[in-house]
Amino acid sequence: MIEIDDKIVSADLLRECFACDIAQCKGICCVEGNAGAPLEADEVEILEREYPNYRPYMTAEGIESVERQGFMVVDEDGDLTTPLVDDAQCAYTYTENGVTLCAIEKAWAEGKTPFRKPISCHLYPIRVMRFSNGTVGLNYHRWSVCAPARRCGARLGIPVYKALREPIVRRFGEEFYKALEAAEELIKQQ
Repeated sequence: MIEIDDKIVSADLLRECFACDIAQCKGICCVEGNAGAPLEADEVEILEREYPNYRPYMTAEGIESVERQGFMVVDEDGDLTTPLVDDAQCAYTYTENGVTLCAIEKAWAEGKTPFRKPISCHLYPIRVMRFSNGTVGLNYHRWSVCAPARRCGARLGIPVYKALREPIVRRFGEEFYKALEAAEELIKQQ
């Protein structure tokens, strides 16, 4: 573990390799799992406000799930998460050419909304934990469905944190990302 400001960072983010290979995994991370994607409290309001902008990209089943369950649900651990379709697929998805993709991100890419997607989705496979003392932990979540991403990352030599530069900067800022780069250099020298 590495401490940067008020964040405890798993060294695996600097050592392990990862690069999404959606052609291989087909977006299965948006379909599998035991709960929806974690949401920040302020994201629920954004999801509701921006719904008219991304709704046209969602499936009929996803729309029905959101309209029945709401823009978020509370999972068994008490965390805010995205609603699911039939306890499996995220309600905010659609399928294109056999690949499950994010309807919110599609609307963002087309300039229909300023909200890209929930930060937990953008940061994946980094999972953020909050500790009672205010410290934040960043862990590398290893999931079997991401085996193609681990192979692709290893082939390209891309550490997890470098593959996730954009969402890390979005959530924690440029200075934190630079601190991760410095930490990687220190680890390489040891």
